[in-house]
Amino acid sequence: MKKNILFAASLIACAAAHSQQRITPAAIDAVVTKIEQQCIAWRRDLHEHPELGNRETRTAKIIAAHLRSLGMEVKEGVAKTGVVGILKGGKPGPVIGLRADMDALPVTERAPIPFASKAKAQYNGQEVDVMHACGHDTHVAMLMSAATVLSGMKADLAGTVKFIFQPAEEGPPAGEEGGAALMVKEGVLESPKVDVMFGLHIDAQTPVGQIGYREGGIMAESDWFSIKIKGKQTHGAEPWLGIDPVVVGTQIITGLQNIVSRQMELTKNAVVISTTMFKAGVRENIIPEEVTLGGTIRTLDRQMRDDVWDRMERTVTNIAEASGATAELVIDAKTGITYNNPELTKSMVPALMKATGNKAMVIDAQTGAEDFSFFADKVPSLYFFVGGMPPGMDPKKSGPHHTPDFFIDESGMKTGIKAFVYLVTDYLQMATGKTVPAKSPKSF
Repeated sequence: MKKNILFAASLIACAAAHSQQRITPAAIDAVVTKIEQQCIAWRRDLHEHPELGNRETRTAKIIAAHLRSLGMEVKEGVAKTGVVGILKGGKPGPVIGLRADMDALPVTERAPIPFASKAKAQYNGQEVDVMHACGHDTHVAMLMSAATVLSGMKADLAGTVKFIFQPAEEGPPAGEEGGAALMVKEGVLESPKVDVMFGLHIDAQTPVGQIGYREGGIMAESDWFSIKIKGKQTHGAEPWLGIDPVVVGTQIITGLQNIVSRQMELTKNAVVISTTMFKAGVRENIIPEEVTLGGTIRTLDRQMRDDVWDRMERTVTNIAEASGATAELVIDAKTGITYNNPELTKSMVPALMKATGNKAMVIDAQTGAEDFSFFADKVPSLYFFVGGMPPGMDPKKSGPHHTPDFFIDESGMKTGIKAFVYLVTDYLQMATGKTVPAKSPKSF
């Protein structure tokens, strides 16, 4: 594989020799094509050996070793298991952050692939199967590949690139800190200070070769809620002697859906309230004293989020009181809105178009959530989706994220590599007014 990468370097050098004062898209496409098989090999290895959040030790070692082989300054143990590589260009300029998340999920894989995961781990006190069911293995492989390509341009880059490999995007284990929030807390955006951030996500419902983006909120804020309802225990045959928290719980669930369907201006932005847990009772003929509900709230507008929280508090309290019960609502904010800076997004569309051959398109906002939002809260950022669905497939039949049948067409990864590379070269060119000259990359 080293021979292939060296050959790729010679290809980009030859193509650059015929360019107009810069490395052309054709030259970058050629080197990405040559590194594609290495990217796939990294992805398959990571997929076969997935690790849960804050436990990505094997993954981190592979990343750190590769970045060091490219001559980068490398920091390990960032936010527990994160890795940061710093590529200093040959000329002064802005600092760009590129991010990939590393963690897998407690999901049992069903996809019929030879490198399917058979890994197991402990998750919140239980033994679980582990699978890269959201494509973070592809994110790591794409960013490692982009690091290889960009390191070959090191001498002619007018700026610095910070490669941020983040653990625990899906959330840390119970009782632990983790993810982007901890990275920010530990100063990952400082020393050197990051000026802009770029991040991507593979998407199993978008055809390979395409990129989806939008200005403003692209992914929702995720808040988790729990509701503890207290009634009065009694025999199931004599409900009038107690206060039934099960019935109160069902009424609260309906009331929460009325907030969405009858009280929120959904033409402005989407709102989702999903009750996903209902814990009650131990025996069929006993009405329990207490019930616990749990779920998630998704919003794409901060004012609407505040309004939803207020309405939920009133709904929960009043429905419980109407039956003589009490109810306590607790909301835990998990992520913010993943916000794409409008000016940065507009300026980077040409880079996304080059990466896709003009197949980058504006998409609707997603009600899924991403802790990339913690980076986007601090610096101007752009987050986008890269197609990973086989061409011609019906998106409704493609295995969704976070499921045992999740599947990615690996041919889509080269689009992500090119997007990272073009975002860096185009942004540095715009920020400094300097093009990347036609010289051979030195570090492949």
